[in-house]
Amino acid sequence: MKLTVHVVVQPEDDAESATVVREVFAVNRDALATDTLGLRLCEAQDLLAAVQDTMVTHQVSTALSAQVACPHCGAARRHKDSRPIVMRTLFGTLRVDSPRWWHCGCQPQMTTTFSPLAVILPQRITPELSYLQARFAALVSYGLSADLLGEILPLGRALHASTVRRQVQATAQRLEDELGEERPCFIDTCPRDREELPRPDLPLTVSLDGGYVHSSQQRSRRDGWFEAIAGRVVPAEGPAKCFGYVQTYDTKPKRRLYEVLTSPGMQANQQVTFLTDGGEDIRDLPRFLNPDSEHYLHWFHITMRITVMTNMATSLRPPPPDPELELTTETATKLITEVREDLERLRWFLWHGNIVRALHTLEGITVDLEILNPGDEPSKLLTAAHEFDTYLRANAGEIPNYGERYRADDTISSSLAESAVNQVISKPIDRTTRRHAELVPVTVGQ
Repeated sequence: MKLTVHVVVQPEDDAESATVVREVFAVNRDALATDTLGLRLCEAQDLLAAVQDTMVTHQVSTALSAQVACPHCGAARRHKDSRPIVMRTLFGTLRVDSPRWWHCGCQPQMTTTFSPLAVILPQRITPELSYLQARFAALVSYGLSADLLGEILPLGRALHASTVRRQVQATAQRLEDELGEERPCFIDTCPRDREELPRPDLPLTVSLDGGYVHSSQQRSRRDGWFEAIAGRVVPAEGPAKCFGYVQTYDTKPKRRLYEVLTSPGMQANQQVTFLTDGGEDIRDLPRFLNPDSEHYLHWFHITMRITVMTNMATSLRPPPPDPELELTTETATKLITEVREDLERLRWFLWHGNIVRALHTLEGITVDLEILNPGDEPSKLLTAAHEFDTYLRANAGEIPNYGERYRADDTISSSLAESAVNQVISKPIDRTTRRHAELVPVTVGQ
């Protein structure tokens, strides 16, 4: 059996030009078997490339014919020379003959010649190929992205990891240039105007967290890492969106987060729940973005700090007897037991949002640890307790009743943020520069 595919090109005006029929593909098949059923990948690639070649030839011819005449006087433009331009597409790399014409003398021009195809096609890569490169690079490494695209699509020439990397950066830079100006506050409506808006959708959940990226421009082990912030916006219905930025480099973090919030259609009267780790670098980021927003701490970051202190408390031992101190071994053992029990009470006070009792319990823990640590240098557990006390006081207003939210099926954990860190930071920008780490999450989140 022989199968032949023809492409029929029908011009818009049948009276002026005839229909063109071109054979683009032919295949012979033997008896039916598993390996002869349907088209093979290489055959499908050849078919797509041939169809596109025929299509592009007639597209270019039609576009050039429409621009031969001067739009002012109608005279035909004179031909100077031709130069091929290379266009990278999903179905092959095209070398299109691009003529250069003399400008008509009826109107003054900046140049004497011009290339009409160069004006029509300013980019040398199609948007779909650019999108797929950025999309694949968001999921796997640049090298694997190049291998997968080259294996599936008839690109026409080898695709290298460096090409994918440059294209991802170019796409991200274009999106970055389209970003608006930074503002300290994005609430520009009054309560009266918000009351007149239609009923909003269900609340949005925004989770923010940070992760460290290994820099490729390190000078020492200490400066070989830098922090990048990643976030995930989860609407009640529809896909989630991610974003990321380097907090020591980005000059428009609020604008970036606001654009991500408005992309799924956030209304001015829609409720938004922000979950952060309480760090100083991202605590103020979501403020003044939405008038009906709630700001909470991730329960994960609270309970992990308590878990670390609990593990330290398991190794506490009574200090050696000192005749100058009135602390006996029996009293020290009792204080150690109280510290361990108070740490568990501290966890449950915070779980139920009782910040007053939690701070009172933490103060008792620090007092007991100071008694157990009579030396000048504080122990690691005492230092961690003081740091946790500062952390709780700085974020006291963002600690809800986690137990109540958990029973109501509301988000309390940082799993959304952790997955965003893994998607936006860990995979595509390992061992990279700060500028690259700033741009790549722009395409990943789209």
